[in-house]
Amino acid sequence: MSAPAISFEFFPPQSLQGSFRLWDTVQALAPLSPRFVSVTYGAGGTTRDLTRDAVKTLHQSSGLNVAAHLTCVNATRAETLAIADNFASAGVKDIVALRGDPPKGQNQFVAHPEGFANSCELIQALAETGKFNIRVGAYPDKHPEARDMKADIDWLKAKLDAGATEALTQFFFEADTFLRFRDACAKAGIDKAITPGILPIENWKGARAFAERCGAKMPDWLVDAFETAQRDEREDLLAIAVCTELCGNLIDEGVDKLHFYTLNRPELTRDVCHALGITARSQLQNVA
Repeated sequence: MSAPAISFEFFPPQSLQGSFRLWDTVQALAPLSPRFVSVTYGAGGTTRDLTRDAVKTLHQSSGLNVAAHLTCVNATRAETLAIADNFASAGVKDIVALRGDPPKGQNQFVAHPEGFANSCELIQALAETGKFNIRVGAYPDKHPEARDMKADIDWLKAKLDAGATEALTQFFFEADTFLRFRDACAKAGIDKAITPGILPIENWKGARAFAERCGAKMPDWLVDAFETAQRDEREDLLAIAVCTELCGNLIDEGVDKLHFYTLNRPELTRDVCHALGITARSQLQNVA
């Protein structure tokens, strides 16, 4: 089993302590030579400025290929494209383009009157600049707002046709979930890369709530296993074993890239990567 190419997702710090945690996470994972790392937006665009600052700092100081998340929420077209242009001027050429979650307290996305109506419009506008490599989200379990899985796949195809080069999936817990989705995408004529998103379960309660919000199905066997592991205080051991097995099954089925949602807690992600044969190959440079 050859080691896959990997990438990591971080979220921007919202405090001094958070800044130290982000930098510690980067230091722990950068030696694994990810092909890129991404920095998220908060719900409703609440961390837009923090994301911009974190992206620039990581790009300048880490030597990593940094991708910035960019959404349509609470901004005009001009404001959104100005943020993108600011990234390009700083040397950041990778963007994860998303519609974005509605602001807290709102049940559904409502486009800004002068903003992008959806992710396809954003992707097309970014692609027309010729400045960016664009990635998008995908959902191997049905998106909570989608009519059905066919609608999800049709929308993914539209995003890729609009100018994106790769899709990063929401996390899932069984390899068959991704493999069925990959087959359905191929049948729909999608021929661009679809990279599975992996969530090492660092916090069981948080992972369950996260899964419920985004529509990721949590199998009964996993619920039973973690409830038992909680009683025995062996959650981390179970998390590493479950995540490593999931990744191994995907690799056996021809998956050659994995995208890890780190939640700025690197230990489980690092241990899973080591178990997959991914070892340190480089060190951070130009550390501030």
